[in-house]
Amino acid sequence: MAAPSSASIPSHNKAWVYSEYGIAADVLKFDSNVAVPQPKEDQVLIKVVASSLNPVDSKRMRGFFKDIDSPLPTVPGYDVAGVVVKVGSQVKNFKVGDEVYGDINDKALDHPKIFGSLAEYTAAEEKLLALKPKNLSFAEAASLPLAIETAYEGLERTGFSAGKSILVLGGAGGVGTHVIQLAKHVFGASKVAATASTAKLELLKSLGADLAIDYTKENFEDLPEKFDVVYDAVGQCDRAVKAVKEGGQVVTIVGPVTPPASLFVLTSTGSILEKLKPYLESGKVKPLIDPKGPFPFSKTLEAFSYLDTNRATGKVVVYPIP
Repeated sequence: MAAPSSASIPSHNKAWVYSEYGIAADVLKFDSNVAVPQPKEDQVLIKVVASSLNPVDSKRMRGFFKDIDSPLPTVPGYDVAGVVVKVGSQVKNFKVGDEVYGDINDKALDHPKIFGSLAEYTAAEEKLLALKPKNLSFAEAASLPLAIETAYEGLERTGFSAGKSILVLGGAGGVGTHVIQLAKHVFGASKVAATASTAKLELLKSLGADLAIDYTKENFEDLPEKFDVVYDAVGQCDRAVKAVKEGGQVVTIVGPVTPPASLFVLTSTGSILEKLKPYLESGKVKPLIDPKGPFPFSKTLEAFSYLDTNRATGKVVVYPIP
C-alpha cells in the first residue's frame, strides 16, 4: 500500500463520533467531515486501515469513566493498524510508509485521546506503536494491541514464570485467548486451564489450554486442583480467589476486587509488541478475529452491538477503513 504524500493528506476525514454518553446505537454517529488531527512532535499521523473494538470503548461511551475521561465529542477506538503518512519532528523510529500498529492510549481510562482509531486518520505517540509483523494482515494486527498487552502485563504483574500453573477465566475472549497463548508459549506454564462455554472448549485446547472447563456445566472453584495464578478476564473475582493456591496470585481486569486479588489497568507501550514480535512472526502466538467479522467501517454500529453481547470469540475487528 503506497503512502500518500503530505500534499494528499486531506484536512478532513470520515470518522465515528459521539457527543453524549449512551450505547453506540443511540449516540455513535457517522461524520464525513471531521478535522484530521495534527500530529505533535512525538507523534505520527496514521492512515488507518483497521481497528478493533474493546469493552473499554463501550464502557467509556456509556460514561462509566466520565470523571477522568477527556471531553466530548469523542472518536472512539484504542487499537489501530495502518500506514504512517506524517511524522512529528522528534520521531526517531518511524518514517512515512511504515506499517505500524498499537493501542493509541497510554493510560486506558485516564484522559484517553479525544480522537481514537475509528477514523480514516489518527495520531499516536511513537512509544505506543510498533512495526506490524510482516506475516499479519492489517485486520489481524489491529486485533492485537490492547488485548495482548493487557494479557502480557497482567502475567508480569503476577510474577508468572516457567513451571507455574494458571487458570484463565474467560479463555475465549479478546484478552483470555492471549493469556492462554502467552502463558503456554512465551512464559512456559506447566499447566494452563481456562473456562469457556461448551462450543468454545476445542478452541481453548487449540490455543494451548491443557484443561478446558465448561462453565455452563461445572464450577471452577469446586475443582480439587488449585492454581499458582488465576487471571480473571470476566469479573468473577469473588470466585477466582477460591481457585488459587495458598500464596498464589489473582489478577483481574474487571472490578470489583475481592482480596487478595489485585485489579490492574493497562499502561500501553509499543515495547511489549516489539518483545512479542518473534512469537507472532513464528506463528507461536496467533491473532484471533471473531468469525462474524471483520465488520466494514459502515457497519461499526453492528460491530458494537455484537461486542456488547459479550459473546465474541477473540476480537471484533473493523476493516477496511474506510
